[in-house]
Amino acid sequence: MRNKIIFALSIMGILAGLISAYVLSVQRPAQPPVFTPVTSPYQTAIYANGMIESEQQAGENINIYPEVTGAVTKILAHEGQKVAAGTPLLTIDDTVQRATTEQLRLQSEAAQVALQELKAQPRKETLEVNKAQVEQAKANLTAARDQYEKRRAAYEIDKRSISKDVVDTAKDAVAQSEAALEVAVKQYDLTKAGAWIYDINNQQKQYEALTQAYASANALLAKFTIKAQVDGVVLSINAAPGSYVSSQGAYDAYTQGSNPLVVMSTSQAYLAVRCFIDEILVSRLPAADHIRAEMSIRGTDKKVPLEFVRVQPYVSPKIELSNQRAEKVDLRVLPVVFRFPKKGLDMVYPGQQVDVYIGPK
Repeated sequence: MRNKIIFALSIMGILAGLISAYVLSVQRPAQPPVFTPVTSPYQTAIYANGMIESEQQAGENINIYPEVTGAVTKILAHEGQKVAAGTPLLTIDDTVQRATTEQLRLQSEAAQVALQELKAQPRKETLEVNKAQVEQAKANLTAARDQYEKRRAAYEIDKRSISKDVVDTAKDAVAQSEAALEVAVKQYDLTKAGAWIYDINNQQKQYEALTQAYASANALLAKFTIKAQVDGVVLSINAAPGSYVSSQGAYDAYTQGSNPLVVMSTSQAYLAVRCFIDEILVSRLPAADHIRAEMSIRGTDKKVPLEFVRVQPYVSPKIELSNQRAEKVDLRVLPVVFRFPKKGLDMVYPGQQVDVYIGPK
């Protein structure tokens, strides 16, 4: 019985092996590719990785960093929105700066009032008081002289009628009245002359310093509203209300790095492609007036002819575009910029990686 079971299992194993061999030997037709693989359109060409970006006369996309720090209070634009230069994009908490600016404004106005007060001297009412003090000093002097003359005359007629001390005291009173009159006259002249020119100049400088401090604080206050610097399209806003931002930009918890607060492009009638040519291929790059290129959009069969714009004449370390560990990043590359019209290419966006072939005309 046991031998029969072993024999049956052996036969079943043989049959299973034969069936598996047959199934695996069947030739299945290859599946057609989803899209045509990238091929060179030219007989001789240089292949390069490219990155789509906004078209700029110089530089890349417009990266906006705040010049102040604080929490974002409002987002005033949305990604993909077309904006004009000067359009507010977002605001940062300006509570402290607004209070500081208001304080400096009031100090500047107070300094201006003090300056106007100095320039308006002498005040009519003050001058009239000083004039009255002069008249009073004159009257006091007249009275003192009359008293002295009377006592001197009485003493000369009869020395026993009045003591010599009383005469001397009356004489001293005249001298004191004369001195008081002189002080009153000088005080009147000082008041009439107005403020001292040095006091006016000093107050003028204080007013100018406070005015400039207010202007500076007001200019800084304006920077708490992030505005578009040029006409263009908002590509990315890397913050939300409540997010803390600084001059380093906005912190990204995923990458653990900082990103620009806002990324913008130009009007996007045209887009640019920045290609990175390996340094070993730079010598094969055609001259500027004999260069042509074609871009392949990954994931599609779309091929777009490119218009040469410029060579960025600075060889730099290669950027790791694909983020693959096997990609060599120890090479140095020469950036070459092309452009193409955006019309009819709705599937193309700045930041997209493309394949580019560069050849001679």
